[in-house]
Amino acid sequence: MTPGIYHLLIHLPQDTTIQVGKLGSFRFPAGYYVYTGSALNGLESRIARHFRRRKRFHWHIDYLLQHSRIVDVITYRTTERLECHFNQKILALSGCKIPVKSFGSSDCSCPSHLAYFNRNPDIPRHL
Repeated sequence: MTPGIYHLLIHLPQDTTIQVGKLGSFRFPAGYYVYTGSALNGLESRIARHFRRRKRFHWHIDYLLQHSRIVDVITYRTTERLECHFNQKILALSGCKIPVKSFGSSDCSCPSHLAYFNRNPDIPRHL
């Protein structure tokens, strides 16, 4: 079990309205999304779960993934709680917009752990 932080690069092919659990219903524009998460108990199993279509919905990202496709995964091995640090680097990228406030960030002070880009962003492999 490798602990760490990860970014999912997600492509949504068309504008879609999605009910995100108790967070509410939101219109997600077509484009690319970067979701930042942590898996301090094992990157491999967490990422494999995100790729599964059949699962019990637990996290906000589960709802978006039902309508989209993961096109890349970037991982960083660490035992430290650096999820918000890595998320801030994504939110600072050119062209980034926050599509839904509090998405994936209900347990921290980040505005969102989901970033939107109308084009495929160039995510640095070493932040």
